[in-house]
Amino acid sequence: MELLTTVWTSVLSIIVLFILTKLMGNKQLSQLSMFDYIIGISIGSIAAECSFENEHPERMVVAMLIYALSAYAVSIITGKSTHMRKLLIGKPLILFDNGKLYRENLKKARIDISDFLTHCRNQGYFDLSKLRTAVFEYNGSLSLLPVDTDRPLTPSDVQLQPQQEEIMLNVILDGHINDVNLKKAGFERVWLEKQLHKQGYTNVKEIFLGMADTVKKTLQLYPMNVKNQTLDPFE
Repeated sequence: MELLTTVWTSVLSIIVLFILTKLMGNKQLSQLSMFDYIIGISIGSIAAECSFENEHPERMVVAMLIYALSAYAVSIITGKSTHMRKLLIGKPLILFDNGKLYRENLKKARIDISDFLTHCRNQGYFDLSKLRTAVFEYNGSLSLLPVDTDRPLTPSDVQLQPQQEEIMLNVILDGHINDVNLKKAGFERVWLEKQLHKQGYTNVKEIFLGMADTVKKTLQLYPMNVKNQTLDPFE
C-alpha cells in the first residue's frame, strides 16, 4: 500500500512541478536570477520530498504553490517597479569599459580577474584591447561589446546576400555512423566513405566527430587520436 502511495505522490509531484514551471515561464530553465534559482531549488526539493510523504502529500503541493505564486508575484512587481527590480533581481554591472577594469564592480559581482578573463576567452576575446565594454548581467552571464574596428564584418556592411546556412548534422560520433542523420542530410554511406578516403582516412573508427554540411555538401572530420598540446598558455 505504501509503495502505491509513493508511486501516485511521485506522479502527482511531477505533474504539479511541470504545471508550475510552465506558469512561471521558461526563464526558470534559462537565464536564472538569484531569486529564480532559490525558488527553483526549493520547489524541486519539496517535489522530491512529496514522493515519500504518505500521510499528507497535499501539504507539499500547497508549499509548491506558495513558492510558485511568490515567483509569479515577484515577476509582476519587478515588471512595474525599477527600484524593486534592482532590489529583488539585481542590476547589470560594468566590469570593463574603454580600457578600464572596474575592480569594485568585480567584487560586487563576486567574480575574480581569472574568471573574468575566462568568460572573455569563452566568447573569443583573448585580448582586452579588442573590447569596448564588458557587462556582468544579473543572471551571471557576461555581455561583451567589441570595439568598432574589431567588430566582425557583416554581409549587410558590404551589401551582400549570402546563402543561408543550415544546421550541420553529426553523421559520425565516436567512431560510429549515424545513419538517421546521414539520411536526413541527403547522403549515403558510399558518399561518406569517399569523403573519408578523400581526407586521408581508411576507417570510420578513426573519426571522433564527423559533421555534414547539407548546403556546401561537405564533411568536416575530427580524428580520434590527437596529441595534447605541450604549451599551456593559462598556467
